[in-house]
Amino acid sequence: MLNTQPNLARPDDFYEALIDMHRDLDEAQSQSANAQLILLLANHIGEHETLMQALRFVRAGVSAPASNGATGKLAA
Repeated sequence: MLNTQPNLARPDDFYEALIDMHRDLDEAQSQSANAQLILLLANHIGEHETLMQALRFVRAGVSAPASNGATGKLAA
């Protein structure tokens, strides 16, 4: 089951490391780094249905009109 509740022990540190990973990369390198990270984490999760839930969750958040409140964001 997809966990959308806050679950990072040190979210600010992770965000900083994620931003640092992109430092000095051009757009193509940055997109490649994101794709590699996604695939690495998907492999770590490994459960097909959980990954499908994550894809649907993210897609709904980026394709939904802003006025309906469906943001696809993790719960705060």
